[in-house]
Amino acid sequence: MYASNDKAATRPRLTVPQLRQYKHDRTKLVALTAYDASFAAVLDANGVDVILVGDSLGMVVQGHDSTLPVTIDDVIYHTRCVARGLRSALLITDLPFQSDATAERALDAATRALQAGAAMVKLEGAGHKLNTIRFLVEREIPVCAHLGLTPQSVLRLGGYKVQGREAAAAQRLRDDARAVMEAGAELLVLECVPSTLAAQVSADIAIATIGIGAGPDCDGQILVLHDLLGVGCGHRRPRFVKDFLADGGSVAAAIRAYADAVHDGRFPGPEHGYGG
Repeated sequence: MYASNDKAATRPRLTVPQLRQYKHDRTKLVALTAYDASFAAVLDANGVDVILVGDSLGMVVQGHDSTLPVTIDDVIYHTRCVARGLRSALLITDLPFQSDATAERALDAATRALQAGAAMVKLEGAGHKLNTIRFLVEREIPVCAHLGLTPQSVLRLGGYKVQGREAAAAQRLRDDARAVMEAGAELLVLECVPSTLAAQVSADIAIATIGIGAGPDCDGQILVLHDLLGVGCGHRRPRFVKDFLADGGSVAAAIRAYADAVHDGRFPGPEHGYGG
């Protein structure tokens, strides 16, 4: 699945079917973004289970104001780079803006991602995306869904805002979570939703949830690597971010501290979540 690596693996390679076992065993999944082989190797060696080549690269690597300019060629390039640095972690690749506009386009993009070294692709939203999820899964492509704040919808949403605070919106998100699971998604990212709602969604569904700004009760947590390291690029720092490098030490130590904090339930804390 991944590009060869001469170093001996210190952990068994995580596979897609094992994601549900993590949820069953109540073992937190530790996830981070990465965009190159060197950082991927450091993450892999320091307790990160899931690595996402996120379209966040548009903001933290390319310097854009949103993820919208990112292309499928961009994410495929970075997927190849990251895959070369991995031994154990499961690699997910984002399908960037409009690369999943139709099921056929999504299949082409997802095929390229898996051929580049990913084990799974991530796409945002429910609605018409449910057909796309089913289409991909029927063709042996594992899918991670993404609900709540979906950055590719930033223009429609009017900015990066917490989602699901009103009763109707919360119920819609719970319904969408069940729907993406039933369509075949094996993982669900919940971004910027009230902590209580994320806890309800996590309890509702059989697949693992990974939170970012979604409180402590998801089955795992993810941050953008640059945020974890306190590397700013001019954008406002979200409240769910913690700089794990601020206390000194090395990059590797900061990543290990993050992994330990997620496993122990110390991160995220109440200050990193949102109320309903």
